[in-house]
Amino acid sequence: MADLDTREWLLTNGLGSFASGTVSDVRTRTYHGWLFAATNPPSGRTLLFSHLEASLEVEKKLIALGTNCWGSSQISPTGYELLRYFEINPVPKWIWGEDNWQLTRQLAMPYGLADKEKGGSFCHRILIQYRYEGKHLAILKLRLLIAERDFHHQENGNQELQFSQLLGPQQVCLQGIHGGKVGIPWHLRWTQGNYQPDTVWYWNYRLSEETQRGLGDREDLFSPGYLTVPLQPGDTITLEARVGFPDSQQAVLTSTAFAKAVETEEERLSQIFRFEQQDLDSTKPITNSQSPIWQKLLRASDQFIVYRASIAGPTVIAGYHWFNDWGRDTLIALPGLALVPKRFDLAKGLLQTFGRYCRHGLIPNAFPDVDGEPFYNSIDAALWWIETLGLYLEATQDWQFLAAQFPVVQQIHKAFVGGTRYNIHVDATDGLIGWDARGVALTWMDVVIGGQPVTPRQGKPVEINALWYSALCWMSQWAERLSCLHLGEPVRLAQQAKRYGQQAQKVKVSLQKFWNPQLGYLYDTIEPDDRRNCQIRPNAVLALSLHHCGFTLQQGCQILDLASASLLTPYGLRSLDPGDSEYMGKYEGNSQKRDRAYHQGTVWGWLIGPYIRACERFYPEKPIPFDWQPLLDHFLSSGCIGSISEIFDGDAPHIARGAIAQAWSVAEVIRHFR
Repeated sequence: MADLDTREWLLTNGLGSFASGTVSDVRTRTYHGWLFAATNPPSGRTLLFSHLEASLEVEKKLIALGTNCWGSSQISPTGYELLRYFEINPVPKWIWGEDNWQLTRQLAMPYGLADKEKGGSFCHRILIQYRYEGKHLAILKLRLLIAERDFHHQENGNQELQFSQLLGPQQVCLQGIHGGKVGIPWHLRWTQGNYQPDTVWYWNYRLSEETQRGLGDREDLFSPGYLTVPLQPGDTITLEARVGFPDSQQAVLTSTAFAKAVETEEERLSQIFRFEQQDLDSTKPITNSQSPIWQKLLRASDQFIVYRASIAGPTVIAGYHWFNDWGRDTLIALPGLALVPKRFDLAKGLLQTFGRYCRHGLIPNAFPDVDGEPFYNSIDAALWWIETLGLYLEATQDWQFLAAQFPVVQQIHKAFVGGTRYNIHVDATDGLIGWDARGVALTWMDVVIGGQPVTPRQGKPVEINALWYSALCWMSQWAERLSCLHLGEPVRLAQQAKRYGQQAQKVKVSLQKFWNPQLGYLYDTIEPDDRRNCQIRPNAVLALSLHHCGFTLQQGCQILDLASASLLTPYGLRSLDPGDSEYMGKYEGNSQKRDRAYHQGTVWGWLIGPYIRACERFYPEKPIPFDWQPLLDHFLSSGCIGSISEIFDGDAPHIARGAIAQAWSVAEVIRHFR
């Protein structure tokens, strides 16, 4: 495995469906395959089409192009040895070759909402194209490897699992049958070649990344048959795998379908982001919107924007491969994903959706996959909603939208002051927010193992109260604005503005309870019994980074100096000071060990955004003490090429870990890209 290039690639379709794999084409994760279809967008993700195992016959020489790792760790065949080239520009492209031949493969996943937006249905599909160059006639053999399983689990071949296949002209319809229950129908079609049914199980693939993560690491895949394609030099074959039964209304698949799909996607992204094409012969400097890195960042951001069927609106996938959409992550990522690129309708839709589901003064942290009540297990999602609404209004001056959402703002305020779930309440003595509930974790440091939070933060967390202060400042400004614009009852709104302002001042004074003069830093939490947690965590930096900040210039500078010395890395901020006895420098091992390390020193990429905003506020005349190059190199050429990982080891060399593509990691880089 050490010889293989296991950097990853990712394609998405705006519905939660995805395709993913590695540069060397070996599958190392449960989440590698060419068609994971989100049957209940963005959920119900099911692996249907794993890949095509390719071999090429040239001058009676049979050349296997696949690369597989088996249970014994044997690599066979070793097609990666013939891999000459790989790029993503704009879709993944591989070139295998020797002196007398060359085979190119490209993959594209079309936007799945295109038909829906025209009154049709969701579309989950992937296009594959091969092109042959050489001196002689060649025969390409493509064997289908398929499955029918949830994307979190491996396929295990057994007698209860069977697959039906129905042949038609240049297509085959496939469907899993398990214990008498039929699965998801889908079909594969092609522009040329002869298909031969030939059913066989391929046993005991080994998924090396899952081995390292202490999870199930073996998989069986089924092959219903193979396609044989004679190729003259210059010939191409295009294939399409699509969810659903074949439809007589579908356009005929042609050799131009792949290029057309790529062109359509480029046009869609250009319309969204208004990409400017740089004249290569021009002597003019490249502007920010023309920068190749900037355009790649925007492309990466769009992969997280998906449609959720259960709310009939947009949402944000927190990360690939395994995350769903989470409220906190969405709201933190929204400025980078939607405000900076000026996708204001998207931002408005997301804020409106979350506001519509406000209950008991709480904003959902997750939506159910089917009809049912969302999950309200977060103290900070409601406060992030107010903070993000404020940033949206600053960018758009959309005061009519504020008037429509202000009742939600008032509901949140009333619930926090009066008390709500999890014993979340405002302390009448100091105006700060606290909470006290056993067995849950309500802040972003949210890991719970065996009913016990790893980082218990009951009481008054520092960033929660910084958010509360900023929220009260926003509310005072908004009530005054609405009063002046006569968008409501002017006298009542003016009174509210005064009351919110008075509360904000009380909270600002009480925020000084978090100041630790001995350390020159902020206590992380004031616990229910009034003890102070003096661990050095990045939540103090979060408290400095909000639109309204309640700490002094001197305090801010001291906090940043200590955070820079103990938490700052080339990829973000550590979640805990390395000098702490609870520090864990590597995020590795089985799930329990990894979960314990998640917030105990692991580096979070998204935290670089709050750090930069704090530096800009408290050290406006000084250069930001952060070198962007390592993080940009990671984005461009390591991990998941063209995206940014969720987390990194706290210890050098800060190996990328967790989800290979994380929404708020990408969003915060976009927010501060220069």
